[in-house]
Amino acid sequence: MTPRSILVPLLALAHLLAAPAPHAQAELPVRGVTVVKTYPHDTAAYTEGLFVLKGQLYESTGEIGASSIRRVDLASGKVLQQADTPPPYYGEGIIAAGDRLVQLTWRNRGGFIYDLASFKPLGVFTYEGEGWALTSDGKSLYMSDGTPTIRKLDPQTLKQTGQIQVTAEGKPLKNLNELEWVKGELWANVWLTSRIARIDPTSGKVLGWVELAPLVPKPAELKDPGNDVANGIAYDAERDKLYVTGKRWPRLYEIKLKRSGR
Repeated sequence: MTPRSILVPLLALAHLLAAPAPHAQAELPVRGVTVVKTYPHDTAAYTEGLFVLKGQLYESTGEIGASSIRRVDLASGKVLQQADTPPPYYGEGIIAAGDRLVQLTWRNRGGFIYDLASFKPLGVFTYEGEGWALTSDGKSLYMSDGTPTIRKLDPQTLKQTGQIQVTAEGKPLKNLNELEWVKGELWANVWLTSRIARIDPTSGKVLGWVELAPLVPKPAELKDPGNDVANGIAYDAERDKLYVTGKRWPRLYEIKLKRSGR
């Protein structure tokens, strides 16, 4: 081998060693929470949907034979108004659409429409696949179904008008559960975790996480610790108050986000 033939590979190796490493994608920020106030929560309520409207707290519960829609007194946790969802339907998320309340069911490919004030049944609607949760930005409804896809619905017809593909650090994010519209962002509980994903509704990209782990009750306080996970986000835009709870949790929390970190 000639000196030149030795020099070329050595130069190539030196170039590779000097080249900067590929830029690693920064991890998404994780923000912890501070508890502002604690309220009692019905430990029989397998929470599927939660929202606040005009100072009133609305909640939906799941499981066949135990599903319902409710209006709840925030201070005491007492159920003020309730309409049960009959078997074989498994109730899921709820949201207000004008003077109506819309409820999803899990695997029945359809939901129910009620009068918001009286909870009187008004009708039914259908959709493909599963129903998990609903929220509203005041113009459209948003529906999760356990996949990385969030559907956009017309609030009057309840027909799909679009969809958002949700990704976290470039990868599809599944198990999107209870939804809430918070200051221009879509927030979603990630099922079987203690995290909330903060989603850009335009791009579908997760902007960061809200970590609820410190709020999760001790196993002794829960009927089924493996399934009684964080689920339920309600934002009171008029009062700028944010509430969270979980399935059969003994408490509902008013929270504020920490500035950074856990």
